Amino acid sequence: MGYEKHKESSDHALGALPREDLDLIVEFVLQSGSIKDLAAAYGVTYPTIRLRLDKVVERLRAAVDGRQPDPLKELLALLVERGEISISGARSIRDLVQSLQRREPEQGLSQKGGDS
Repeated sequence: MGYEKHKESSDHALGALPREDLDLIVEFVLQSGSIKDLAAAYGVTYPTIRLRLDKVVERLRAAVDGRQPDPLKELLALLVERGEISISGARSIRDLVQSLQRREPEQGLSQKGGDS
């Protein structure tokens, strides 16, 4: 098991999740782990609830690892969930930002060298 048990319930990884994630987890358990039934309970499609569950799992993994969730991924997931952007559009934005972030340190080094 990859998760280390804590003595205090306040230290539990679930405590790091927002209330809406906890509510989703409770409903998921009450639906016996059926994503189809969970989607019906929330009145959304299977892909929409699957996306929400994936988001909860990512937040929980980050909490277990002691990391903060990625704000860009959180925003893009929310926009996809609301139907304001497509999944492929969100991936394109994520990939563009990541490529720009990789270039940023390289440009910083070349600019420092040119200032002398």
